[in-house]
Amino acid sequence: MQLLPDPVRRLAAWCAVFLLVAGVAWIVVRLCGQFRTAVVPVLLALLGSALLGPLHRRLARMGVHRSLAAGITCVAVLAVVGGAVYVVVAALVETGDQIISSLERAGKSLARNFGAAGTSLDDLASHSKELLRKFGGTAARNVISGVSVVSETIAMGALALLLVFFFLRDSHRASDTLRSLAPQGTADTVEAVARRAYGAVEGFMRGTTIIAVIDAICITVGLLVLRVPGAIGLGALVFVGAYVPYLGAFLSGAVAILVALADRGFVIALWALGVVVAVQLLEGHVLQPMVQSRTVHMHPAAVLLAITAGASVAGILGMLLAVPLTAAAFGVAHELRMRYGHGPEDEQEP
Repeated sequence: MQLLPDPVRRLAAWCAVFLLVAGVAWIVVRLCGQFRTAVVPVLLALLGSALLGPLHRRLARMGVHRSLAAGITCVAVLAVVGGAVYVVVAALVETGDQIISSLERAGKSLARNFGAAGTSLDDLASHSKELLRKFGGTAARNVISGVSVVSETIAMGALALLLVFFFLRDSHRASDTLRSLAPQGTADTVEAVARRAYGAVEGFMRGTTIIAVIDAICITVGLLVLRVPGAIGLGALVFVGAYVPYLGAFLSGAVAILVALADRGFVIALWALGVVVAVQLLEGHVLQPMVQSRTVHMHPAAVLLAITAGASVAGILGMLLAVPLTAAAFGVAHELRMRYGHGPEDEQEP
């Protein structure tokens, strides 16, 4: 005699499965957080290997030794990334005073038109000494903590670059290693799932890079036509921001518009806004369907949810890693569904 009807028992079983999966996922996230200095470089190295793999394979096919090809690839990416960071920082430093003055003018205008008594900028400035005295110790501690974070970030970046070299050099041994580690009888499945996951990440990185290059070129040309200072650096910022879907484009576009407002005035800022919006429409309605649909099949809602979850777990780094990891999960699910899923013909009784 069953105490519970079948629908309730099935619901309880699914709830138990959900709780078990959620518990395992929570433990994995916590462990990754505890060992982030080792986990983050590995994940970044996998993304870098997925992006640089085609270049390394081309060099290897040309007869270059695998180690030398991996070294050339790492040096090339280091030069490109370092150059992009230098251009962005130089451009933002050059226009920093203009941005600050624009913000001050905007703040004074808001305080004059909408501020209430006792809330003007002058009132805030009169209490600056008290605020500095109150929070000076906290600021000093934050500076020390910031230095520690920067040192940790540099160390993780160096480790990730070194791992990229090894991953590229020994990529031809990956399948044999997976097959040797897989449980007996599952080697083919493990290899197929790993290939599908890596292919999804590689397709995402390749498609995102293509879109980032086109976005950066279009926005740079538009800003040069409008004679906005630091257009090259702002274009490089757009390129870097494109690796965080939606939010990165929004932030880099906002910086470009702010620089245009600070140096060229309100009308040119409106034109810069038009350029940014036009490029984003081109990306969303033309580039994304043409490029990403051939490599990664992900709904925009899934992308937004992945970015939100990644930001809640690991901040900016989580936003960067969320979408490629979700693409890998989608690839794994697709492979498993193809291997073990049941089609309509399997559901029919003989």
